[in-house]
Amino acid sequence: MNYSVSEENYIKAIYNLNGNKQPVSTNALAETLDTKPASITDMLKKLKAKKLIVYQPYQGCRLSAEGVKVALNIVRRHRLWEYFLAEKLKFEWNEVHAVAEELEHVSSPKLIERLDEYLGFPRFDPHGDPIPDHEGKMQTLKQVKLTQLPLHTPAKVSGLTDQSTDMLELLRHRKISIGTAVEINRKFGFDHSVEIKIQDNPLFIISEQAAQHILVHHE
Repeated sequence: MNYSVSEENYIKAIYNLNGNKQPVSTNALAETLDTKPASITDMLKKLKAKKLIVYQPYQGCRLSAEGVKVALNIVRRHRLWEYFLAEKLKFEWNEVHAVAEELEHVSSPKLIERLDEYLGFPRFDPHGDPIPDHEGKMQTLKQVKLTQLPLHTPAKVSGLTDQSTDMLELLRHRKISIGTAVEINRKFGFDHSVEIKIQDNPLFIISEQAAQHILVHHE
């Protein structure tokens, strides 16, 4: 079944607010979608009628089993398009999200399967978020914050907890992206900043504020 852009945006917003596991309040949805609570209520009634959510007034909503499937499909399309834009069209990290927000609503199953195959079935998007496969399954990595990485332990950047434009711009300036090999050379007690080493670059210092948003994976 096909859904409207607005319906898909609501479903994805509920999913992103952990609505596949616990009730999401109308106010939380209104804040996320920048929409009036009255409009939220009207849409929730429509989604309930389509059996995509479980909803009771004043008790919040959560996704039904079918709603979770729809949400994962939207997330899959979004992250595949992000990967395509970054890897094939060389868009910057901070550019891919807005474009993928539009492309994610192109719902042709054949197109998405061909896109996945063309890209080599990637399991993570340019920001390190897992890409659901055609069955909705996602691969997970054991990750730690860069601030928690022991000294002189080789690791690879695998994700971000802050994907703001400012954060992505900082990482691009430092030549850090998903998959970048990184190692902490020194930790400073005064401000908890860290001196890090990446391949073919001089040692440099990164603040604790930035380092705690960088996720890394090591053996």
